[in-house]
Amino acid sequence: MIKKFISTSYKLYVGEVGQEELMEETDPRQPLMFISGVGMMLPRFEEQLNDLNVGDQYDFTLLCADAYGEYEQENIIDLPRSVFEKDGELDEEIVFKGNVVPLIDSEGNQLNAEVVEVKAEAITVDFNHPLAGEDLHFVGEILDIHEATEADIARFGMHQCGGCNCSGNDCGDCGCDSGCGCH
Repeated sequence: MIKKFISTSYKLYVGEVGQEELMEETDPRQPLMFISGVGMMLPRFEEQLNDLNVGDQYDFTLLCADAYGEYEQENIIDLPRSVFEKDGELDEEIVFKGNVVPLIDSEGNQLNAEVVEVKAEAITVDFNHPLAGEDLHFVGEILDIHEATEADIARFGMHQCGGCNCSGNDCGDCGCDSGCGCH
């Protein structure tokens, strides 16, 4: 698959048709820029833009199943308060209701969780994406789209090797053997 550099301005709406709420907006001065095909964006979002040209406008909706999935009640869990304490103290400037805190799972993956409740023995957190359960309605315009160059790839701190794109993390089993240091 040919990787493309894409720059776009857009408005993102969520909610029921006729009652949509503007959730996010970019403009030509500060557009969304990404390289397609490397996991930077939702796959269905990329698919909608990949065949467009500079100046093309778009208006499409991604169903929640093609975006961030359904809102799952089981993604709300209680974690021991000790997970959030340093030297036996809870940092209340970081851990408070509504704040998003970074956590690391047992495999070393960073996850974001919203603090739902601070209790005496536990902190209730929500691991659902903030847009889980929402259909996403995008309206925008393509500002630039072209086959990604080495300079484009470098702009995002990525490198190409052995047919994969890595961002400095372990690529897994991609066959990268060019000495780029990603393994």
